[in-house]
Amino acid sequence: MGMRSGYDPAEVDVLIGRIEATLGRGPREVELVTADDIRGATFRTKRGGYQETAVDFALEAFIVALETMAKSPIRLAMAEPTGELLREEWFETQAAKVERVAFRPGRMATGYNEDEVDAFLDRIVATLRGTTDYPLTVAEVRAAKFATVLFKPGYLIADVDAFLESIAEVLEQRVTRA
Repeated sequence: MGMRSGYDPAEVDVLIGRIEATLGRGPREVELVTADDIRGATFRTKRGGYQETAVDFALEAFIVALETMAKSPIRLAMAEPTGELLREEWFETQAAKVERVAFRPGRMATGYNEDEVDAFLDRIVATLRGTTDYPLTVAEVRAAKFATVLFKPGYLIADVDAFLESIAEVLEQRVTRA
């Protein structure tokens, strides 16, 4: 502390509190943040403030933590319910989840071609709903390949691959329980 200037501790502490709440480590009464909110954060300087380099490094670590938390796309329920939901209703629920999935954008300006992935997801939905004459097989889902794009919008490759593996597991249930 002392005579040097640094980031205003009160402003930094407010942002850190919001970050902790977003990560599930603090009170939920504060407004949650995104990684982009952290990247865009600015602080006034004040005498006796926090050392700027240390705060910047800590914020980078928080960005990684938030992106890691968001990395996993929606996992589909793997266990087929018994009782209230009939089998086809359960597969309809899974199809609706596929329709709502959102992938993060590719990193370093690379990713899977969005149109190709979206078209494949449409085929998955039709397969889950039983509305196609050419349903996808588990092997086709696991072997799916998409063009990669550079410097254009694309889906994060790891997210799509992980999601397709969860789809394959759901389709295995459709085949084994049919």
